[in-house]
Amino acid sequence: MFFRKKSKLVAPAPAPVRPMMGPAGEPDLRSLGRALWRRKSTIVLFTVVSTAVAFMVVNAITPRYRSESRLLLEARESVFMRAEADKGTSERANLDPEAVTSQIQLVLSRDLALNVIKKEKLDANPEFDPSIGGMTPLRTLLGLFGMARDVNALSPEERTLEAYYDRINVYAVEKSRVIGVDFSSANPELAARVANSVAEAYLGLQQSAKTDQTRAASTWLATEIEKMRTKVANAEAKVEEYRSQSNLFVGSNNTSLPNQQLTEINSQIAAARGQKADLEARARQLRELVRSGQPIDSSDIANSESMRRLTEQGNALRSQLAEQSTTLMDQHPRIKELRAQIAEIERAKRIEGERLARQRDTDAKVAGDRLPAVTASLDQVKKLASQTNEQDVQLRALERDAKSQRDLLESYLVKYSEASARDNVNAAPPEARIISRATPAAKPAYPKKMATVLIAAFAAFSLSAGFIVTGALLAPPPSPVSYGYGYQTASYAAPAFAPPPMPTLPHLVSPPIAPPAMPAMPAAMAPLPVSTIEQLAERLRQSGEAGRRVAVVGNARNAGTTYAAITLARALATQANVVLVDLAFGAPNLSVISTDPNAPGIAELVRGTAGFGDIITRDQFSGVHIVATGNVGADGPALTASPMLATVIEALAQSYNHVVIDAGSAADVAVERFAPLAQCAVLVSSNPADPATRAARERMAMAGFADVTLVAGAAQTAAA
Repeated sequence: MFFRKKSKLVAPAPAPVRPMMGPAGEPDLRSLGRALWRRKSTIVLFTVVSTAVAFMVVNAITPRYRSESRLLLEARESVFMRAEADKGTSERANLDPEAVTSQIQLVLSRDLALNVIKKEKLDANPEFDPSIGGMTPLRTLLGLFGMARDVNALSPEERTLEAYYDRINVYAVEKSRVIGVDFSSANPELAARVANSVAEAYLGLQQSAKTDQTRAASTWLATEIEKMRTKVANAEAKVEEYRSQSNLFVGSNNTSLPNQQLTEINSQIAAARGQKADLEARARQLRELVRSGQPIDSSDIANSESMRRLTEQGNALRSQLAEQSTTLMDQHPRIKELRAQIAEIERAKRIEGERLARQRDTDAKVAGDRLPAVTASLDQVKKLASQTNEQDVQLRALERDAKSQRDLLESYLVKYSEASARDNVNAAPPEARIISRATPAAKPAYPKKMATVLIAAFAAFSLSAGFIVTGALLAPPPSPVSYGYGYQTASYAAPAFAPPPMPTLPHLVSPPIAPPAMPAMPAAMAPLPVSTIEQLAERLRQSGEAGRRVAVVGNARNAGTTYAAITLARALATQANVVLVDLAFGAPNLSVISTDPNAPGIAELVRGTAGFGDIITRDQFSGVHIVATGNVGADGPALTASPMLATVIEALAQSYNHVVIDAGSAADVAVERFAPLAQCAVLVSSNPADPATRAARERMAMAGFADVTLVAGAAQTAAA
C-alpha cells in the first residue's frame, strides 16, 4: 500500500532490484560503477604491469632512423637542344597523376634496387641480411612456430631485397609533381646515403634510358637512310628511262614539248588573226578618206616616203600661192599655175592613198592565207599531245613516287643529323631533379616510445575494465522480485470483504494497512462480476481494434486507479507496444515511475509549448511508454474539456498497439468526456458490493462506454 501526500505517490521503502540490469534489460550504470570501484586495485595493477612491459619492449626494440630525399618531375631539356619538330612548342605537356605513379614504380623497380644495393654494399650488412650475423633466439623461436620465414630458404639477393623494400617508402606529394623517397635504417648515416643513392640512381636510369633511345634512333636511321638512297636512285632511273622511251622530254618551265608547241601555235594563230583584222581596217580607212576627198591623214601615210614628199611640195606651193595672191589677181597666169600644181599634188596623194590601201589589202590577204597552215599545224600537235597523255600520266606517277622517296630520304637525313648531334653532346638530361637531399636524422622514427607506452596503458585499462563490466553483466541475477500490482477476484457471498494481497512496486511500496470491515450486503442486490488484471489484459488482446484504447476510472478517490492502470499497461506491454496516458489532472501520479519525472506532459502539448517527442517518456521498470499530465496548475477543468485530447489519443493510437488512459476518480471528473476517447473502460472499486460502485458503472455505461469491466482495488481508509 502507499499513501497520498500533496497529490504525489510517496514510497517509504524501495524494493530490491537486480544489481546490474534494470527492467527491460537496461544496464544499471550505478551498479556497474560500484563493481568497477570494488575491482579498482585489479585494474590499476594490470594497467601498471602492462605499461611496464610495454616500456621494456619498446626499449628493447632496435630503433630505426628515417631520412628523406625529394625529386621534382619536370622537363629540363633546353629549347636549343630540342629536335627541330619540338622547337615550335613553348612548353612541354604537364605530367598527369598516372605518369607520376609510373615514375614511382620506376623508383621502386628491381633493377634500380639492385644498383643501390651494389653501390652501398647492403648485401654485406647484417641489418639487410640476417644470415650474416646469425639467427637471433627470438627469430629462431618464431621460426619454430611458423611465425617467421626461414632466411636460409632464400637466396642472399632475395634476403637483401626483402629488407630493402621493407625499409623504403616512395610516395607522391599531394597536388604536386614531387616524389618523396624516404629510407629507414638503424644507422642514420646509412639511411641518408641510401635515400640519396636511390634518387641519384633514378636520375641516372632516366638519363641512360633517354641516351639509349637516342642512340638506338641514330642506328635505325642510318640503316634506313642507306635503304632509302637505293630506293630513290632506282625511282629516278625509272623516270628518266620511261621519259626517253616515250619521248616525253621537258622544255622550259618544266612543261612537255607538245604542250609548249600548242602554246606557241595558239600564239601564232592569234597574232595572224589580229594582223589580218588590223590591215583590213586600215585599208578601209584609207579608201574612205580618198573617196570622201578629205585630207588623207593617217599613220600609214605618215610612214610613206612618197606621201611625205607630196605633202611637202603641196605645202610649198600653197605658200607661194598665198604670197602671190597678195599682189596678183585670181586670173593671173601665175596664180592659175600655182593652183594647177596644187591640184596635181592632191591627185597624186589620192593615187598614193589608193596604192597604200591595196598594199594593206594584200598584206591582210597574206595574213589570212597563213591561218589555214597554222591551224593545220595546231591540229597535228593536238593529235600528238592526245597520244602522249596516257604516257604522261604514267610518267607523273613515277615522278611522284620518286619525289616521295626523295622527301622521306631528306627527312631521315635531318633526323639522323639531329640524333647524332644530341648523342655526341649528351643533350638528353633526365626529366627530374633532386630538390631536397637526405640528411642523417637526429631522432629515431621507430618506435614511438611515449605513444606506444600510453597506448598500451590505455588498452590495458580499457581491457581490464571491460572484462570486469562484462563479468558483472553476465553474472547470474538474484531471485527476481515481483513489481506487478496484483488484483484478485473477490467473492461477495460472505458479508465480510477479504482484500487481495497488496502489490509490491519498486520505489512505490507502502506498508500494508488492515482493510476495514464491510457491512453486510442486501440480499436483493446481486454482486457485480469482477475480473483480474490478467483476465482483462487477455480479453483486450483478443478484442482487436475494440481493445486498443481503454480508460481506467475509479469509483472514488484512493481506490487504486493509478495502480490498476500501471499494472494493466505492464501486463499488455509483455506482448505489444503500450503507452500509458495520465489524464487525472486533479491528482496526477504517473510521473513518479517515469524515467524523466520533470518532463513536459499533456498540459504543455495542449498549450503548444511541447511536442510529442518531448512528452513521451519510459517506465523505469518496464517497456511501457508514459505521457504524464505535466504542469497543470489551475487549468485542470479547461484541459479536460479541450478538444485537443481526442487528437492526442488518436495520434497515440496510430503509433501504439494499446493506449491505457488513467482518468482518475469518477467523482472528480466528467466520465462522459472520456467515452469518445476509448471504447472500453475499467472501473476500479475498493468495494465492488457497494451500491456506489453499481451506480458508477451504470453512469459509465450511459456515458457511452461500450464495455465496462469491474476490477477490485485496494481499499484505503482515511487513517491511511
